[in-house]
Amino acid sequence: MIMDTAAQPVVEIRHLSKGYRRGGQFVPVLADITLDVAAGEFTALMGPSGSGKSTLLNLIAGIDKPDAGELRVAGADITALAEAELADWRASHIGFIFQFYNLMPVLTAFENVELPLILTGLSRAERRERAALVLEMVNLSDRAEHYPSELSGGQQQRVAIARAIVADPVLIVADEPTGDLDRASAADILGLMAELNERLGTTVLMVTHDAQAAKTARRLIHLEKGELMDGEGAVCTP
Repeated sequence: MIMDTAAQPVVEIRHLSKGYRRGGQFVPVLADITLDVAAGEFTALMGPSGSGKSTLLNLIAGIDKPDAGELRVAGADITALAEAELADWRASHIGFIFQFYNLMPVLTAFENVELPLILTGLSRAERRERAALVLEMVNLSDRAEHYPSELSGGQQQRVAIARAIVADPVLIVADEPTGDLDRASAADILGLMAELNERLGTTVLMVTHDAQAAKTARRLIHLEKGELMDGEGAVCTP
């Protein structure tokens, strides 16, 4: 989805906090996080294990809710949405890419890609046309009728990327998308993500522990001790 970069940021976070209860103890994970992500950015988020990277990604994607603070994505205050509204919002605004692909094993590559479109207003012919188009974009047209078990890890992640972009989302969130791949396959997937970001203008927010993978992004942010730091080690402020 091509967006006006002069418009408001795709992600607007102000003084966000999140923690969890473990037994009788409250464990803070994120504290007073403030961040903007502009339209069309490819941003990598790094940090040590347990720093809250995936928690922040889940909050932005509307999978979880913060304890405090403001969070707007694509202009919507997602903290104010009820669960049913949030599910509809995610389906039309967010594309997900996971470390372990999360493909449906009983569906072909084509059917996995088409799946997010089932609940849209598109006709069957329109869904099939769009699924075929994105599979071609990720160079998997010849594997459309193959099941995940018949695909390599890199090919499965390509299917996952096609599934993430098929509904033309405002934001793609990628959680360790190369963590289960060998170096050559990882480089291939990162190159594809960068290409799609440039071609489609879709905003990408990627969590990774791999410094080499993070170099693919055009912006690097570190999450350390509850604070977001930019690539120069300064605290992020909008």
